[in-house]
Amino acid sequence: MIAVRPGSPLAGSVTVDGSKNAALPLLATAAAVRRNVQLENVPASADVQAMVALVHRIGWHVAQAVGRPDTLLVMAPEHPPAVPDLSRASAIRASYYLVPALLALRGSARLPWPGGCRIGQRGMELHFKVYEVFGDHVTVQDAGYAVEAGGQGSGGTVSHALPFRSRGATIAAVLRAVVADRALRLVLPNLSPEVLAVLDALRSVGWQAKVNDRLLALYPASTPTDEIPAWRVPGDKIEAGTLACAVAATGGKARIAGIHGRDLVPFQAALQRLGIRASVRDTTLLIDGSNASPTGRPLRAIASLAPEGLDADFEPPLMALALGRPGTHLFADSINPGRHGNLLPQLARLRADIEEISPTECRLTGPQRLTGAGVEATDIRTGSALMVAALTARGITTLGGVAQLRRGHADLLGKLLQLGADICEVAP
Repeated sequence: MIAVRPGSPLAGSVTVDGSKNAALPLLATAAAVRRNVQLENVPASADVQAMVALVHRIGWHVAQAVGRPDTLLVMAPEHPPAVPDLSRASAIRASYYLVPALLALRGSARLPWPGGCRIGQRGMELHFKVYEVFGDHVTVQDAGYAVEAGGQGSGGTVSHALPFRSRGATIAAVLRAVVADRALRLVLPNLSPEVLAVLDALRSVGWQAKVNDRLLALYPASTPTDEIPAWRVPGDKIEAGTLACAVAATGGKARIAGIHGRDLVPFQAALQRLGIRASVRDTTLLIDGSNASPTGRPLRAIASLAPEGLDADFEPPLMALALGRPGTHLFADSINPGRHGNLLPQLARLRADIEEISPTECRLTGPQRLTGAGVEATDIRTGSALMVAALTARGITTLGGVAQLRRGHADLLGKLLQLGADICEVAP
């Protein structure tokens, strides 16, 4: 349990860890290319550690570089191992990224239904459609699912159109094409930084990838290189955004390093709409909430899968920040339909007044004065938003469910402490 008390404005400099959301598919990509890969800037969050354990369990060797705890060497197995016990794959949602690697190694993949944050129905139908396009056979059972590699010829281009820009289905299609060594034309792909990181990794081992707003085209490597590629996990844009909201909420000023500036452009625009001065310089976000002034424009934080849209994971900390900013602000997340059902009741415990327009849309008018209380991190982003809100609430706020926070962040608490937050971990 974490105890949070309001204090001085947060200030200073901090560097974010690698992104959990990018590290997970990159680990699966390392397994899919079936060669040794060095992966740098790997965060030590619980979900990433669980994925490393799964990669090891299905046969790959994963070793930590000497003197570099954030660098892993993922080494391909020479022979398929015995049928692995993958029951622990139910602990994380990203376990589905391992299907292509399992198909390459064993010809089949049998996994329990993925777990992760409980933020609404997030089915796998789009993934299954991808595998069926490649000629694979999918079987669904109560406890999980199985994918058997099909025999729909070899060579040639696989074409498929997604009904919407699903990140998971986009990566599934890319990795399935890699293990089949076939070209891919994917219509309406997801173009998030996490997908682009996978494409950059594949380019480093010879694959050709061309992508635009409408089409992702992937072509097999013509002359594979023998060198061990070094892939780097991009900095965690969501951790940077959470820290920025915490700094702004307390009226502080800070430098947040380790990010790709282009990844924070929609978030930066949201801050500026709230009257918070924010600028991006290459790999650094500069945030200044000390002289925030009303803009007269309400914030509309609408989660989107569009290439220039606001990542859904930015919405919760922005909501916590907006509670203290003048104006009537609108928030919507139809991508994760259960997220508001987690977050709003917890913010209400801090006496936040938020109007629920629909299960995926809400509205609030600020500034509001929050009061400390006992709250629970029911998922990763609810936990991070509650941390932001607690820094401005009168009295002490106690946050349970810390294990949820650690699934997504190796040390968010430590970074807030580094910026001067009055936080400590206590026994329940």
